[in-house]
Amino acid sequence: MAPRPYWKGYLKLSLVSCSVALYPATSSAERISFNWLNRETGNRLKQLMVDSDTNEPVEREDRVRGYPVAKNDYLFIEDDDLNAVEIESSHTIEIERFVPKSEIDPVYLDSPYYLAPNDKVAEEAFAVIRDAMAAEDVAGLGRAVINRRERLFMLEPRDKGIVATSLHYNYEVRGDEAYFEDIPEIKIPGEMLDLAKHIIGTKRGHFDIAAFDDRYETALAEMIKAKQAGRPIEATRPAQPTNVINLMEALRKSVAAEKGTRVAAAPASGEEPKARKSPAKAAPRGAEARAEPERKPRAAKAKPARVPPSPRSKTERKRAGIH
Repeated sequence: MAPRPYWKGYLKLSLVSCSVALYPATSSAERISFNWLNRETGNRLKQLMVDSDTNEPVEREDRVRGYPVAKNDYLFIEDDDLNAVEIESSHTIEIERFVPKSEIDPVYLDSPYYLAPNDKVAEEAFAVIRDAMAAEDVAGLGRAVINRRERLFMLEPRDKGIVATSLHYNYEVRGDEAYFEDIPEIKIPGEMLDLAKHIIGTKRGHFDIAAFDDRYETALAEMIKAKQAGRPIEATRPAQPTNVINLMEALRKSVAAEKGTRVAAAPASGEEPKARKSPAKAAPRGAEARAEPERKPRAAKAKPARVPPSPRSKTERKRAGIH
């Protein structure tokens, strides 16, 4: 069964236009969801629109939109009034400008959609617009009215189609000054920065969304399975991180953890790490595993009876031909 379009209209570039359909690129249908129930009867609950004064339910045919013009004073807006408001982008995405994608701040990105030709006649014109954007390595900007609101879209070629990502308008995005202006300028010591860069290097890789699963969704599913099976629900609370007191020590331990080794406590700030005592005789290369037991301190208690080393036992002496 073919997906149902979210919007249908035209894609237009200057005098070139084609019929297109817009499809949501994401879905929440697979997420675990719950219904509200009456605890006593187990029946599902339903929401009602009630009059704020009479508390009586209002049927759908008796509902009307209202625009507030004063306190408790509204202007009725009928469906016909809204349907009469049409602009060019009501049925057409006209590409108004082409820009490098790198210039579009990610904070403006909203929701992705797939844009595809809606019929056979539209395929050639659609391919011309798509391939021209790919050849020039640019993203197109256009607008369309969806759900009675004009949305701004960033258009990018993707395989044989186009990805249309809705963008927030400037007035919808909060400036970052109020959140970042009180953060002081801090000069980071070179050693700290080098350690942090090393940690980044150990975690560097390529983006693969399949490597990230929804752990909360998985935990929800496990809880539901346990409850269905009548098993007790065990609450697990992971350890919460805290502010780091000794940042240098935390960085050093992080580097050691990434290497899979255990690190001793870092020395206090300003102190040089103490040198380890070297063994009296260095073990030859490749013999570290055999030499390791010899480095252990001798026990203070009496030595156990010494067992003659092989092959000097009587049986083995005979096998070796020693008399």
